[in-house]
Amino acid sequence: MAKGQRSAGETDSWDPATDSRLDITVAHVARVYNYWLGGKDNFAADRIAAENTIVAYPGIRLSARANRAFLARTVRHLAETEGIRQFLDIGTGLPTADNTHEVAQAAAPESRIVYVDNDPLVLAHARALLTSSPEGATDYLDADLRDTDQILAQAAGVLDFTRPVAIMLVAILHYIPDPAEARQIVTRLLDSVPSGSFLVISHAGSDLFPDEIAAFEKILNEFLPGDHHVARPHREVRRFFDGTELLTPGVVRVSEWRPGSAKEAGIPTTLWGGVGRVPA
Repeated sequence: MAKGQRSAGETDSWDPATDSRLDITVAHVARVYNYWLGGKDNFAADRIAAENTIVAYPGIRLSARANRAFLARTVRHLAETEGIRQFLDIGTGLPTADNTHEVAQAAAPESRIVYVDNDPLVLAHARALLTSSPEGATDYLDADLRDTDQILAQAAGVLDFTRPVAIMLVAILHYIPDPAEARQIVTRLLDSVPSGSFLVISHAGSDLFPDEIAAFEKILNEFLPGDHHVARPHREVRRFFDGTELLTPGVVRVSEWRPGSAKEAGIPTTLWGGVGRVPA
């Protein structure tokens, strides 16, 4: 593939009218999350779900923004300080400010990024995600997190898995209700990358604002079909990093992971986050 080229040709021919997965009468987490962030890529069902969760936990908007800021800080650190030039961003969601490729390629234009999501509306916006610097490359894969082998096989068309890769699992693992299955997915991904690679995770914490998160989760799950949101305590989120070397400050509230200011560090959030290095 030539530099800067994207390889997901199916994106250009995708027609939302013929994709049976796009049901605007049912809330989808990517579109609900978009609403929390103040975006406009959502439908009435998504807005109803989002507003109901805001009533249960008014801080969810700040928490969602803190999560996006965490993603940007971790990508910037990995590109600028750790020399990472390859990113596999699974569960990317709808495009917003400071997408992974924008942050990485601002620091290192030759960076290569593969986005993965399975929401049809995200696919409809893939052209925005796939705008790469001329020196680098971006691609979008239409796949589910559980299809780990498929993701790795297709991503190999853009990423070189013999060289370090940053695996980005930002606010996605809490939609895998079975903890054993979630850990198995993380293990499979880590087994596919060499030493010097990194794992970035943010995950809803059941022990952060426990009463509010319990009420928020109950309401959100009433609106979501399929797999539900499952917050986990710090010790369980920490287990996802087994086999890696955690960068300081470890697994902390996402707003406390190397914040740019005391004000940023003080933003309340319901998510734990951390970055682990795959050792030699």
